[in-house]
Amino acid sequence: MAAPRLKTVYQETIVPKLMKQFEYINIHQVPKLVKVTVNRGLGEASQNAKALEASLSEIALITGQKPVVTRAKKAIAGFKIRQGMPVGIMVTLRGERMYAFLDRLINLTLPRIRDFRGISPKSFDGRGNYTLGVREQLIFPEVEYDSIDQVRGMDISIITTAKNDEEGRALLKEMGMPFREQ
Repeated sequence: MAAPRLKTVYQETIVPKLMKQFEYINIHQVPKLVKVTVNRGLGEASQNAKALEASLSEIALITGQKPVVTRAKKAIAGFKIRQGMPVGIMVTLRGERMYAFLDRLINLTLPRIRDFRGISPKSFDGRGNYTLGVREQLIFPEVEYDSIDQVRGMDISIITTAKNDEEGRALLKEMGMPFREQ
């Protein structure tokens, strides 16, 4: 199988550009992607098993990888949650799947958001990692409108080796992430 398009672009054009921009001496100083995690919290899953099954199949369809069910560590009476109950699902993507997912996210999915003017450049965590919240799963081309029971959102975290937000922002901007101007 050929390397994903985004990985090839990273190696051939982005690495030399960032080396010149940040004046790196060694190629290993250039920030790179480590992993992408997709999370979905399921408050209603504790009472509704169908919501959990629907979310599992949706996230698997979107990412191409089976999600892991996250369970409550402690009982919280106010939320009617007991220890061990499912409270969310998550997927960690690395390697080929990560590049393929990011390529689809940047070029197909984000432009499908209604009234899209770009994503906020402020959602970095101080260490070059970026987190993006998506309000509905319908923006993904893999999800059909008729197959969903309820509109649910998810969080997508892009983890990089960048030392600060400036390096992380430069890496993602070169990959085609549509940041809006302040």
